[in-house]
Amino acid sequence: MQRPNVQWITVFGLGHMWPASGTWGSLPPVVVAGAVLAFGYAFDIEWCPTCNDGPPWYASAWGWVYYAALVLILMVFSLACVMQGDGAEVRFRKKDPSQAVADETAGQCIPLLVLPLFWDSMRESPWRVGAALLTAFIAFRLMDIIKPWPARGLQRLVGGWGVLVDDLFAGLYAAIITWAVLHWLM
Repeated sequence: MQRPNVQWITVFGLGHMWPASGTWGSLPPVVVAGAVLAFGYAFDIEWCPTCNDGPPWYASAWGWVYYAALVLILMVFSLACVMQGDGAEVRFRKKDPSQAVADETAGQCIPLLVLPLFWDSMRESPWRVGAALLTAFIAFRLMDIIKPWPARGLQRLVGGWGVLVDDLFAGLYAAIITWAVLHWLM
């Protein structure tokens, strides 16, 4: 019997790292977001010289790169969960196995999508960029572990949907927390 391919749902092996495989699975979007924000910060790009009334991140090339990268990660690893979720459950003999971390990779993107709203405050210091990334990361990990309603119940969905949807809800909760904390801090 051939073993199911689970390369994408384990995020190319991050799901096999211990301890806390979900934490390892949450790191790729944070690294990508940090890299794009660092490039924008390092080059001190004129974010939107003609946008006096609108948000400065909206018309920025780096703003679009930031959003495009995170939405692409969200879509690719959501699709990995849906397509390989059943195979992962067969291979690891468990519902929503800990090795399947593509759901964490996808869910982590959601609170990171809030960060450009605070770009003007973050660009004052690279430490603020780090604090914003850390806030989004910790908020998501907490919500993924706690799984507030209705996230925990959604794990009962069939196959890859049960693997994915609870983490998307955790990401939504984390986005709200991230926005609130950054609004208060910055």
